[in-house]
Amino acid sequence: MEYVSPEGLRLDGRRPMEMRQIRAEIGAVAKADGSAVFEMGNTKVISAVYGPREVQNWSQQISDKALVRCEYSMANFSTGDRMRKPKGDRRSTEISLVIRQTMEACIMTHLMPRSQIDIFVQVLQADGGTRSACINAATLALADAGIPLQDLVTSCSAGYLNSTPLLDLNYVEDSAGGPDVTVGFLPKLDKVTLLQMDSKLSLDLFENVMQLAIEGCKAVANYIREILLENTKQLEYRRGL
Repeated sequence: MEYVSPEGLRLDGRRPMEMRQIRAEIGAVAKADGSAVFEMGNTKVISAVYGPREVQNWSQQISDKALVRCEYSMANFSTGDRMRKPKGDRRSTEISLVIRQTMEACIMTHLMPRSQIDIFVQVLQADGGTRSACINAATLALADAGIPLQDLVTSCSAGYLNSTPLLDLNYVEDSAGGPDVTVGFLPKLDKVTLLQMDSKLSLDLFENVMQLAIEGCKAVANYIREILLENTKQLEYRRGL
């Protein structure tokens, strides 16, 4: 199958280096300390953050930093398949762990000892790049909750199909079985906190694809900053500052 036309366009009309449209909204869950909805194309994710609060299970309490917990799930209607997915399946457990480790890299947990932060992420609509969308939604929700962060961790994926590096894969491109690199990035600190790759790539191609994913992460970070700034301005306006 041809994923890039001779004119240089992908199946959804994008250029190889072009991201899908991103959209975000803060404060989607009223009772949560922080929450956000994040969309990357047709992929839509909601995230809610509770905490920092008292540790529920005393035996899990950590004396010098906060305990971060994460739960990832997919809504049964998110993919269009009628098959019900069990809540604790291996993929969900693995992605929960990936999100938790990525978030722990940016949360200043040492400022909140003996407390716990719960991050809940649910995929409402899946069309490729769900892992990246979940990390971006969780970052926005953590910022909305006022939890101290070293930097905004953002995520984006890139792949290699039809001898062309492609940014921000959708479901059809993701399912093609080509190499797929997902990156989590701290733009201010210039650090990679997550790197996952499906399939193999030669070293020089890998560097190109990874750099493309990092550029995507930087674009997402700029957008998230704009959303947070706009939200701050609205709060100031409401309080009459």
